[in-house]
Amino acid sequence: MTQTVVTWAAFEPVLPEMLLVGVGIGLVFMDLFFRKQRELLPWLTILGSLTVLGMVLGERYTSGFGGMFLTDSYGVFFKVICLMGLIMTALMSEHHNRVQGLHQGEYYSLMVFSAVGMMIMASAGDLMVLYLGLELMALSVYCLVGMLKGDQRASEAAVKYFLMGGFASAILLYGMSLLYGLTGTTSITGIASYINDTGLIANPVLLGALGLLIVGFCFKTAVAPFHFWTPDVYEGAPTTVTAFMSVGPKAAGFAVFGRVLVQGFPELHGQWGTLLAFLALLTMAVGNITALSQTSIKRMLAYSAIAHAGYALLGVLAGTPEGLSATMNYLLIYGFMNMGAFAILVLLAGKDNRRESLDDYRGLARSNPLAAMLMLIFMFSLTGIPPMAGFIGKFYLIKAALGAGYTGTVIGAVIFSTISAYYYLRVVRYMYMSDPQGTLELSYSPGISAVLGLALLGVIGLGLAPGTVIGRAAMSLLGQ
Repeated sequence: MTQTVVTWAAFEPVLPEMLLVGVGIGLVFMDLFFRKQRELLPWLTILGSLTVLGMVLGERYTSGFGGMFLTDSYGVFFKVICLMGLIMTALMSEHHNRVQGLHQGEYYSLMVFSAVGMMIMASAGDLMVLYLGLELMALSVYCLVGMLKGDQRASEAAVKYFLMGGFASAILLYGMSLLYGLTGTTSITGIASYINDTGLIANPVLLGALGLLIVGFCFKTAVAPFHFWTPDVYEGAPTTVTAFMSVGPKAAGFAVFGRVLVQGFPELHGQWGTLLAFLALLTMAVGNITALSQTSIKRMLAYSAIAHAGYALLGVLAGTPEGLSATMNYLLIYGFMNMGAFAILVLLAGKDNRRESLDDYRGLARSNPLAAMLMLIFMFSLTGIPPMAGFIGKFYLIKAALGAGYTGTVIGAVIFSTISAYYYLRVVRYMYMSDPQGTLELSYSPGISAVLGLALLGVIGLGLAPGTVIGRAAMSLLGQ
C-alpha cells in the first residue's frame, strides 16, 4: 500500500484562509474570556483582515489538493473585494453596534467565517470545494441577518433568507450530482475536458444540469426572477450586515458564476450566454422599475442591488477575458459606492435603527451639508454619472457586451440605467430641495469616517484615474 505524505507545503495555497479562521476563533475566545474589552473586537477583526489581505496580495499562482483549490490572479482579485467588504463593515460596525448592543464576539466571528467561505469560493477549482465555501458563507450570513434579538423584522428576514438559501443549495447540489453522474468528475477543468472530448454539447441531461447550476447561482446573487425575498432580507437585517451582504457575497457569487461557466462550459457559451442575456435584462427591469416606488432608502438600495446584479451579468455573458475583467472591475467599484451609501444610512440610523425613509433625508443639505454632499456623490456614482467611478464601471461592461454581440441587451441596460436616475436623484432632491425636519445631530465616529473616506477615495479616484485597477482586472485572468 502506498502512503501519501502530506507536508506543510500542501497547505501553502490555503494559508490566508487558515489564518482568517484563526482570527474568527480568536474573536470567539476574546468575547468569552475578556468581556470588558469587547470594544477591541472590531479593531482586532480589522487587524486580522488586513494581515490576511497582505498575504493574499502576495500570493503567487499555484494550486493545492490536486487542483481543487486555485490561487490564480482571478481568485485573488475577488478575495480582495471580499476582504475590503469585511474591513469596511467592521469599521462601520465599531460605533453602530455599540449603540445597537451588537458588540458581541459572534457578530464579528460570523463575519470573518463568512469571508473565509467567500475566499474559498473565489479559489474553487472543484464543485465540492465551491459548495463547501458557499455553505460556510451562507450559514454565517443567515445568523448575521437575525442578530438583532427581539426584532421581529430581523427574525423574519433570517427565516426567509434561510429558506431561500436552502432551496438554492438543493437546486445547486442536484445540478452538481447530474454533472458528476454524466462526466465522472467534479473538477471544473475536468468537466470541460470531458465535454470537449466526448462531444456532449447537445446532451439534454448536460443542458439540464447546466440550467440547475445557473438557477442556483442566480439565487445566490439575487438575479431575477430568483430574487424573491431578497429586498425583505436586506430591509430586515441590521444595516451593517446589509452593507456586508451587498458587497462580499455578491462578489463571491459572481466569482463562481464566471469561473464555472467560462472555464467549465466554454463549448456551451451560445446556450448560457443567451440565457444570461435574458436574465440580465429581466433583472435590470425588475430591480430598477420596482425601486421607483420605494420610500425606504434601505429598501430602495436593496432593489438597486438587484439591478446592479443585472449590470454585472453583462460581463459574464460576454464569456471573454474582457467581459470577466469588466465584471470584476465593476464589482470593486460597486463595493466602494454602495459601502459609502450604506455608511450614510448607518450615520443617520439613530438609536432605534429606523431612520431610513426618504422623509428622514429632507433638508439634510442644510442641517448636515457634509453628509448630504457625500450621499450625493454616491448616488451620482450609482446612477453612472461621469466622472464618478460608476460611469467607468458601466462603460466597460457595455463595451464588453457589445464586443460579444449582445446589442439588444446593451440597449436595454442603457434604458434601465437611465430609469434608475429617477430614484437615485430623488434622494438628492429630498436632501437639497426640501426643508429640514428638526435638528439632526450626527456622530462621525472614527470607523464611519474611515469608511466614508475610503469610499470617497474609491469613487472619485477610480472615476478620474481608472487605469491601474482596470489594468489589474484585465491581467487577472482565469488560471494565471
